[in-house]
Amino acid sequence: MKVLLIVDDAQERALYQHHLETGVDDLTVVAHVPSEHGPLAREFHAAGYDVVLMDDHVPGGDAIDWIREFRQRLLFPPIILLLPVSDGVRAQAAIDVGAYGCIVKRKIGNRAFVNLVKDGARLQNRVRAAFRASPEALAAYRFGSTVIKGVRCIRPLAQSAMSTVYLAESERECRIVVLKLLRHIPDLGDKPGTFDRFLQEYDIIRRIHHPNVVKIYALGVADDHAYLQMEYFPAGDLRTRLRRRLVSAEAPRILRQMAGALDAIHRAGVLHRDLKPGNVMMRDDGSLALIDFGLAKQLALESEITGSGEIFGTPYYMSPEQGHGKPTDARSDLYSIGIMFYESLTGRKPYLAATPMAVIWQHTHAPIPKLPVEHARWGPIWERLVAKHPDDRYPDAASLLAAMDRLEGGF
Repeated sequence: MKVLLIVDDAQERALYQHHLETGVDDLTVVAHVPSEHGPLAREFHAAGYDVVLMDDHVPGGDAIDWIREFRQRLLFPPIILLLPVSDGVRAQAAIDVGAYGCIVKRKIGNRAFVNLVKDGARLQNRVRAAFRASPEALAAYRFGSTVIKGVRCIRPLAQSAMSTVYLAESERECRIVVLKLLRHIPDLGDKPGTFDRFLQEYDIIRRIHHPNVVKIYALGVADDHAYLQMEYFPAGDLRTRLRRRLVSAEAPRILRQMAGALDAIHRAGVLHRDLKPGNVMMRDDGSLALIDFGLAKQLALESEITGSGEIFGTPYYMSPEQGHGKPTDARSDLYSIGIMFYESLTGRKPYLAATPMAVIWQHTHAPIPKLPVEHARWGPIWERLVAKHPDDRYPDAASLLAAMDRLEGGF
């Protein structure tokens, strides 16, 4: 059983969980604290939960209004309202707008409380089963021409030659996710084993547990399409932060987090290959996570290099060797985060030109720009990160982190 607690008070949440644990064997309880996170996001239907327990006191609103709005959401689970005192009028108002039941907090009887929750969960299971067998489910779970059962499509977010990205809700994960649906297997390339290698690489990423690496919740195949369910970042990406004139004081912290993520993925044997501000996602708590790894990006890069050596795309963050289609290793990823470090400090890119190939030429031949005087202490790290030849760069992310520790006095 999965229960969502919409309750502010931590002691009350602990009490409800204790009551449930005494009567439910297989239980997952997730708390949503309205005073910290506000109401549930409009896109979130909580369809993976079996029951919602909601306090009658919700900051900045009326619980009755919340119930009325929640009940309009597809597959929203039964709601049990937790009343502070016995109030027949309030309880009836909640039932009238769609609450499944009401419980008086000061008079909770364990057996009655647990039985009400179990009855609500049984109702939700019947509603879900009936919905999944209905024609409406095909439309709700459809992503283009592909149906992924148990994942509701909210809206498309982006499309490329390799994939289409959607905002979705996963019933299994009980959360809003980003679903990346790849094109049909033959479109991934002609190299033998390409598809298998792609799945293997993302499976490795899924097993990496690092705070600055995107969480991958699921990896699968539906209708001959591979798909990923990944963490959703409503706070946006580093590109957006840079457009808003990111405070340069944040730049070292951002560099440290990116380096920590690279250390984790490189130790797992994976290169990123496409590091740029649009692939550095920001969380509400100020932390960041790298997204969009892997083989598909390498294939896309290979497809962008024509017989004449011209590259179409955004070359601002490519290492010299990557820009010229040469083999890359971990030092190429470090070069890319070095470019982002410079942009975070100064608010501008180090190399600009009228054409992509001219930018690539600058990466290879132009002098490394000096940092402004106010950031001069970071000059040695910046210049080593973006050295023209890989052998002159940090050999790995751990070496970069050690250099930052030395510069910051062990911070």
